Amino acid sequence: MRTNAATVSLWTDTAQVPSFAPLAGDTTADVCVVGGGIAGLTSAYLLLKEGRSVVLVDALQPGAGETGRTTAHFFPPDERYAGIAKRFGDARAHLLHDSYERATSLVESIVHDERIACDFRRLDGYLVPAATGGGAEGVAVIEREHECTQRLGIATTRLPRVPGLAWDTGPALCFHNQAQFHPVKYLAGLVRAIERLGGRIYGDTRARDVGGTSVVTEKGTVHAAAVVVATNTPFNNRFVLHTKVAPYHSYVVGLTVPRGAIEPFLLWDTGDPYYYVRLDDARVARPYDILVVGGQDHKTGQEGMPQHRWDEIEAWTRARFPQAGEAMYRWSGEVMEPADGVAYLGRNPADRGNVFVITGDSGNGMTHCTAGAILVTDLIAGRANPWEALYDPGRMPLHGLGEFAREQANVAAQYTDWLQGGEVASPDRIPPGEGALIREGLKLMAVHRAGDGKLTFLSAACPHMGCAVHWNSAEKSWDCPCHGSRFDIAGQVLHGPSNAPLPPADPGGKGSR
Repeated sequence: MRTNAATVSLWTDTAQVPSFAPLAGDTTADVCVVGGGIAGLTSAYLLLKEGRSVVLVDALQPGAGETGRTTAHFFPPDERYAGIAKRFGDARAHLLHDSYERATSLVESIVHDERIACDFRRLDGYLVPAATGGGAEGVAVIEREHECTQRLGIATTRLPRVPGLAWDTGPALCFHNQAQFHPVKYLAGLVRAIERLGGRIYGDTRARDVGGTSVVTEKGTVHAAAVVVATNTPFNNRFVLHTKVAPYHSYVVGLTVPRGAIEPFLLWDTGDPYYYVRLDDARVARPYDILVVGGQDHKTGQEGMPQHRWDEIEAWTRARFPQAGEAMYRWSGEVMEPADGVAYLGRNPADRGNVFVITGDSGNGMTHCTAGAILVTDLIAGRANPWEALYDPGRMPLHGLGEFAREQANVAAQYTDWLQGGEVASPDRIPPGEGALIREGLKLMAVHRAGDGKLTFLSAACPHMGCAVHWNSAEKSWDCPCHGSRFDIAGQVLHGPSNAPLPPADPGGKGSR
């Protein structure tokens, strides 16, 4: 299954989503959905159920993006309820909890109604201190979260440790009735349902622009009454949202454990960044389960050789789960962190018309994307939704000004790459299969050497806002350290917000910047 990165996740290795032909010329629909992940496919499904005609376009194929690179769990917000309540007040923290509950229940009902075999299950999730056996700071976080959830009426239980584990986790807060599933199997089921309902899906069709409510693609224009941009980060405006979300890469390792040695559970700790754990015990033809562990987040494009992060996750896991065997999977994914801890779901602030966005999913993509689909469906249908103000993409990050300022300072610092020399002096210093930046006068080029020695020269300037891209040795891509755009070896876009490729560079000539 072709995806937007070099590594293979557990999910893309064990299931596939059907592929679709490209758009062939102009067409019309009530709604055009851009993006074939959980946000886009759920939006398309709900809108079709409302009786709307829907066209969905994806730059690659449905399921080829970030949904297939998650750990696919449904648990409380990354910022924790205590953090949300402190920033937004109890009333909005309760609204956020309601959106999480409704999103998880919607997935459960779709699985049931559409008979999707995607290993969906309800189970408990545990927040534990980052330090083994507890730690004063981590325990204090758990106490604050317990007090807040009890005040908000959220079902939690404080326990002395997570039951059933050899690892002494220390004090744990149990969140009851959380969930997990196989995301690619779920997407495949949504695709089948969308086709049955009359939706039209086009793959290998990159959207280049949204003009009014017309989506301009490389293969034709979709004229619609409403547009849903569900591409993890929007490609259709240059400034409005990209200063309010920050791109991060997160890393995942899948290790074998003996079948039945660990009961299914969800777990995450109080670290920053935090580790998160789930078990895949799908009853398939294998004699083992797979322990899925993630963490080691960093800003996208700001770590050229990140392989050590998988090693650190594996070491962390083996120290706590003695049952862990072979590390069968290593992959990474990109998440967009909102400045104030709450996703941006709803009407795009840069458009007066019916253009909607779903972004800022943080580490809760399955939940936020489903909640976003519910919200934009209500708005397109003209219904009031109680979450609209909470998730409003036009809000200012007044509740996260410190984090907002830090992220903007980080982005500004990346532009100093244009004042530096290259990373290597000449292409012959680049190992086969790797890439590096090379300075040639005023030009900065992104240069890749293939295994057979063939060189590819690209401009290092990200077309989005001119940041210099950096080589990602783990995923074999050029990543922008400012706003998270990613490009393949040939310069084609793997992830926005850029909607244009890296142009070729001319070594020895005038070339480009």
